[in-house]
Amino acid sequence: MRRPFKWDKKYLYWGITAFCVIASAILFYMALNYIGLLGRAFGALVKILSPFIWGLVISYLLGPLARALQARVFDPITAKLYRKNKHSNGGALSRGLAVFCSEVVMLAVIAALVYLILPQLYSSLETIVINSPVYIDNATQWLTRILEDYPEIEDYATKALGDVNQFLTNWLQSKVLPELGNLLSNVGAGVYYVLMAIYNLVIGIIVSIYLLNNKETFKANAKRVLYTIFSVESTKKFLDGLAFADKTFMGFIKGKLLDSAIIGLICYIGCALLRMPYAMLISVIVGVTNIIPFFGPFIGAIPSALLVLLVDPLKCLIFIIFIIVLQQVDGNIIGPKVLGSSIGINGFWVMFSIILGAGVFGFWGMLLGVPVFVVIYTIINNNMDKKLKRSDLPWETADYVDMDYIDPETLLPVRKNAEQNSGNE
Repeated sequence: MRRPFKWDKKYLYWGITAFCVIASAILFYMALNYIGLLGRAFGALVKILSPFIWGLVISYLLGPLARALQARVFDPITAKLYRKNKHSNGGALSRGLAVFCSEVVMLAVIAALVYLILPQLYSSLETIVINSPVYIDNATQWLTRILEDYPEIEDYATKALGDVNQFLTNWLQSKVLPELGNLLSNVGAGVYYVLMAIYNLVIGIIVSIYLLNNKETFKANAKRVLYTIFSVESTKKFLDGLAFADKTFMGFIKGKLLDSAIIGLICYIGCALLRMPYAMLISVIVGVTNIIPFFGPFIGAIPSALLVLLVDPLKCLIFIIFIIVLQQVDGNIIGPKVLGSSIGINGFWVMFSIILGAGVFGFWGMLLGVPVFVVIYTIINNNMDKKLKRSDLPWETADYVDMDYIDPETLLPVRKNAEQNSGNE
């Protein structure tokens, strides 16, 4: 007699697991083979969605301003206007006015910066181009005086100048001259990129208006999707992490923008009082590069010092001293007051996050690498603390300083130096 087949779910689970492992390995192998194609496809997708990305960024940056305007300005006004209306309290009108005013404020700030800074920048650059022969002559005379005072380095300087001259000649013949034929196409490409930037900005503003006007609806739908896919506990953890990331990013961005604006203004006032050349251009360079943590002051100070050096070497020395003092004031007084006492990680991890972000994502990675790393660092650190607490182990970093191991029975830190001292006594 034929025995009936007995179904065992255990073998089904094993089969599904094996299939998933094999399928994942195949997908991973294909991804490695087509990683270049995937990268190009992702780049094309980002290019297509760039107006929406601009809209997300604009709405994220303008969100606090729109909320403040609605709560403190327009809600009280519309409440008085609609106090006799039983069907509406004027919330839609208040939201619309707040969003409109925040967009106007953004455009007004951009227009004011362009109106105030661009003419000064153009004048400075025009002066540099016109006076470049004078600057070169001054640099030549200064170098000649140094060589006269130190004849032992004259041979090295002559050889170095000869090498530089040969390099420039080869560069002009091999690089610049062949590229002159493509100048017209490069100009056309530049105009295209400018038009695309304007298009992205306009569409981004429209997208940001929709997002700011309907932010509650978008948030509600996003939460519905999360609770549909993940468990309640996982979704809560994700939302808590998202709130922490939002707080970290917004605090860092607002603080850095305010700090850089203050440093740029102080730099302009100081350069004007010290009668530095190109005060506006230098202040813009210093203020903009100060947004980048750690390396920003050096990135802005070097080209600015070179500009001053072309005019007057003595003023260049004074400018370097002024920038060092300004950066010390920023790092010890202004920065901590604006950004808070600490961003939560020490200088080593700040430098690590900037270098890693710049290497992977370029300028934006350098700019936002610190807050991204702070979020990742905090999440990992919190999970480590929870794991150690569940295991009844010491979780404070100070508990592990000078510790050799944890006793398996008592779960307490053991320090050999302390044991040896007690034994000697």
